Parts: sequence; structure tokens; C-alpha cells
Amino acid sequence: MLNLLLAVRQRSESLVAPLEPEDLCLQGMADASPPKWHLAHTTWFFDTFLLQPYLKGYEGCDPRWNYQFNSYYEAAGARHPRPSRGVLTRPTIREIFAWRQRVDAALTQLLTSPDADQEDIQQLAELGLHHEQQHQELLLMDLLDGFSRQPLEPAYKTGADHHLGPLEPTQARWISCDGGLYEIGHAGAGFHFDNEGPSHRIWLEAFALMDHLVCNDDFRCFIADGGYQRPELWMSEGWSVQQQLGWQAPRYWRGDGPADQWQEEFTLGGRRRLNPQAPVRHLSWFEADAYARWCGARLPSEAEWEVALQQHQPLIHDAHGKLWQWTASPYRPYPGFLPAPGAVGEYNGKFMSSQFVLRGSSWLTPEGHGRDTYRNFFAPANRWMAAGLRLAR
Repeated sequence: MLNLLLAVRQRSESLVAPLEPEDLCLQGMADASPPKWHLAHTTWFFDTFLLQPYLKGYEGCDPRWNYQFNSYYEAAGARHPRPSRGVLTRPTIREIFAWRQRVDAALTQLLTSPDADQEDIQQLAELGLHHEQQHQELLLMDLLDGFSRQPLEPAYKTGADHHLGPLEPTQARWISCDGGLYEIGHAGAGFHFDNEGPSHRIWLEAFALMDHLVCNDDFRCFIADGGYQRPELWMSEGWSVQQQLGWQAPRYWRGDGPADQWQEEFTLGGRRRLNPQAPVRHLSWFEADAYARWCGARLPSEAEWEVALQQHQPLIHDAHGKLWQWTASPYRPYPGFLPAPGAVGEYNGKFMSSQFVLRGSSWLTPEGHGRDTYRNFFAPANRWMAAGLRLAR
């Protein structure tokens, strides 16, 4: 546990190594957070929930930092407004790195002590590890958003986007799944977030899932057919949002007007030519749903997605490691779900409204962090995440 935890902590710091000092407070929108804040918040998590309660003699961080780096834990006290995290120039990045080193040393002391085998300590340490991995992905997605808003279109680093290549050059096909009573959700050993359980049974009618993700060329056909100008394809709320914001193409495509004019996209490696066979990405749920309707198909439920992998995983391409995939399922608790007591019980449960579930993982997801039962979730108008789609019928 300790070696993995320290490796994850080190990776967070390596992610900001390519940045200039001016980038560390970059916050492009209210939903994003600056890189420096991510480094501090993940450290605050260990400081507050693990070290202060369980390491004897440990002195917590400056109490003012609790206010600055608490994200949404009401039980942990008041917090700085999320839309204004970019104004937090202090503490300095030097002070935050020093804090991280102090916390890492304290984690080493705690996890090599006679108390290390306590169940609460092990569970909180593992939760903190996976929490930091989540923020590593968020840090990169937030940077992409922030850099995309700048006239100079800076690159995070050369080659930063090379992991997301074209889809396998085979004919996309439907994978049929029988109807019946199935069990979904996490069961057994191994880490999982509380929203992945309890494991439970669910009835599904027969369905089919497309074995490939939808690619850029496919989505360009939707644009060419007036997909963004046809209200009959859209949910009412989605139509209002895209009209208000002027959506004409996926979030980071670059061009204007007819579909053939969208030839480039902005990436973490800078502006690049759009690869027609790469999976289309940075779509809102509303766009994914409209595209599926235009195809005469639909988005899969999260249960269909998980059951299809249970039955046919070798046949389903890019379930993990390319893009999070929108589902038709609202983000709601599974039957029997109970949040953990205390502040950490706020981790997932209180967000189970007004959002949709995404399944899989993306090319930005840290290695070993994804699972078939993982339930990511975002609001339907969000499209800055590494999200794409797979069709069902």
C-alpha cells in the first residue's frame, strides 16, 4: 500500500512539471480547478481525514488552508467558493510542495507503525490514493479547458495526446446480448468507491451494443445532416443549452460552418489535424443522445454496458483507456446504498441527482484506476471531460 501510495503522490507532482509558474493558478471556468489547487486539495484530504485523526502528535496544516482547500465536505467546515479558486496565489507552490513532503513523511510514519493494520486506516489510505488518481485526470482535463481558451493555444507538452489513437480498422458491428436477470455492481475483494455497490440484480430485455466507439467521421456526418439545427433530435433542455451557447461541433474541434470545415481539434499537445477515425470526444450527454437518436439508436443503460462486458468483453473494443462513455442512466443510488458515516460519506452520495452515469475509462485515467463497475458522473451539459459514446439498440 505505502509504495503505491507514494508513487501516486509523486505522479501528481510530475504532472505539473511541464507547466510554467503562470499556469499553476489557471482556472478556465467555474467547473475547473487550477493545478496548484489539485495538488493542495489532495494533500488536505490525507491531512484532514487520515493523519490528524490517526497519527499521534501530528500537527495539521494551517487552519486557514482548510478553508481554501476543502472542496465540498460540509462536515469539514466552510470553504472558499469554487469559481474563485484561481485567485488563490497563496500559499505559494513552494509552500504546497513542502506541505506535500511533510504529509508524505507522515503517511510513511503512520503506514509503517503498529497501528497501520487498523481497518479504518487502511480504508482511508486506499480511498485517498484513488481520490488523488481522480484528481490527476481532472487536473489534465482542467488544463485542456484552460489552455483552449487562450489565443496562443499553448500545449501542455509535445506528444501529450499520443495515447488516444484511431479506432481499430475493422467494421463496426452489433454485439447481441440476451435478456434476463443479471447481477451488476461491485462484489467481492478489491477497492471500489461506495457508489459502485451494493451488487444487486436487475432485469434486462434483449439488447445489442455496438462493439466500437463512435468516431469523428461518423459525427461529422451528423453535423453535415444539420444535427445541430434539428430540434427534433434533442432533449428540450439540451436544445436550449446548445442554442444559448452556440454549439456547432464537439468542444475542442476547430473550424466553422459546414461539416467539412471542421478539420482540426485542440488537444493537450496543441492544435492538431482531426483524425477522422479517432473516437469523437468531449461531447455533452445532450450531444451524445441527439447523435444516437439521429442514428436510429440510443445510448445504453449503465446496466447494459456492464452486462455486455460480462458476456462479451473480448468482442467489445475500447471499453477502457480511450474515453468515458455516456449512458442513458441517471446517476442514482443502487438498492441498499448507504454512505459511510462522517465527512467521507459526502464523497459520492450527495451528488446522486441531476447527473448521468459514464462508464469505462479514458486515456487520461491513471493506470489501474478503471474498473467495469466504475460509475463516473457529470451533468448532461458538461463536455470538457474526456467523454464519448457507444451506441445501443
